[in-house]
Amino acid sequence: MKLKSLILGSVAAAGLSTAGFAADLGVLTSLDVCDELGLSGLTISSDTNCLQVTGGVSYEFQWGDYRTGAGDASFTGVVANTFDGGVDPSTAALGDDVQDWESQVEVWLKFVGTASSDFGPAKAVIKIKEVDETRVAGEVARSADDETDGVVLDEAYVSIGDSTVIMAGRKSSIANLSDDEPFNFLGLFTSDKIDGKGVGVDGDYSGLGGHVIQVVSDLGNGVNVGVGLENLNGDSDVEDIQLLAGDPPLTHGTAVGVLSYAGEGITAHVTGMAFGILDGDVESYAVHAGATGSFDAFKVRAAVSYWDNFKFAEEAGLGEINVLNAILSGEASFDMFKVALSGEVADVSGDTEYTDYGFGGSIGAAVTEGISLNLGGRYFHDDSADLDTVQVAAQIVAAVTETIKITGEIGTFFGDRIEADLNFDEDQIYYGAAELAWAPGGGFTSALKGEVNSEDAYKVTFKAAKSFE
Repeated sequence: MKLKSLILGSVAAAGLSTAGFAADLGVLTSLDVCDELGLSGLTISSDTNCLQVTGGVSYEFQWGDYRTGAGDASFTGVVANTFDGGVDPSTAALGDDVQDWESQVEVWLKFVGTASSDFGPAKAVIKIKEVDETRVAGEVARSADDETDGVVLDEAYVSIGDSTVIMAGRKSSIANLSDDEPFNFLGLFTSDKIDGKGVGVDGDYSGLGGHVIQVVSDLGNGVNVGVGLENLNGDSDVEDIQLLAGDPPLTHGTAVGVLSYAGEGITAHVTGMAFGILDGDVESYAVHAGATGSFDAFKVRAAVSYWDNFKFAEEAGLGEINVLNAILSGEASFDMFKVALSGEVADVSGDTEYTDYGFGGSIGAAVTEGISLNLGGRYFHDDSADLDTVQVAAQIVAAVTETIKITGEIGTFFGDRIEADLNFDEDQIYYGAAELAWAPGGGFTSALKGEVNSEDAYKVTFKAAKSFE
């Protein structure tokens, strides 16, 4: 807290400085360095350095009857599990006649100090973040995330260079894990299980980022390459891994290599990762590749990920396995209509073997200016248990004004997987949701959302956020 107070006080003092103090605080009034470096926004400059300041605050409040335990509920029903294709009871919102609520404030500040050098811009980056959260499930207080332990140092690194940049310190990974989200509006079941959607495995390649040494280079003509040593602090932020006894060797250091391309209508990449390099013995490796092509009215996307010797699964009692996930998705636009089709496969081999698969599709229509409709469905087959899950939904999006948007959705989940995993009397869940979003400008956004389902669960969520640059 002392660090936050010190930095906030320093920024406030700089911001309150006026021309009347120019004689004493001339170091804060010169903009020559920032102009020369092409930097704008909220800046403070000296004779040699330009300091950029950005930040933001977000707030979220949830209330209702939507949790049956400490787990986070997926309100609209069920999700397929990456390994068994099933429905996790802790992620299905079921009413139990006792109230649940959560209140969370997140704040972050980022400082980037830049100066010129013979090798290109030299930077020092510091980002601090704090999450203050209260979570109550069944009218009983629950522990919140690790990020609620006061102010955390989210980023702290130095970099130098222009077309080739060298970076070292604490920061995010250079791994490119994009070009892998399906186009249909409901997405796909296993894809939804991945952090941020896409292809991969639970945890979306834990062991990336952290303490790093990285080099990235722009080779021209849309080609970029990068290599890095990451997770050199041997830490992992994946909750499932933290629950395991001990620390698997593969969390100790990761080598990352990236090759990407971005040209007219085409983006593509391949990322390779080797885990557990600090002891001189690679414990596991993974590859993530994806490509997207846009051709007039058509888009196509393909992505694949493969993790060899997925040791996290072994530590969790699943044995040594190899995991391969892949998707293929396409979208076509015809005047007022938009059609999307997607398919996925999740193959597990080794001590446990099965091949799950699923597909989904949607059709969208611009009914009038500012009003659009989406109809869609998705299907998932659990090969190991021979059980199925289906979702069908209809969505309407209405831009009432330039700053106000209303979204409504109704749908259902059904299939023998739901009945088998959750012991329902029926094999079907109905749900409905409505959201009012307001973005009046100035970086401010807010939303109010209400949800209800046929299992007597309901939830109201309010969000508000503001960022500055």
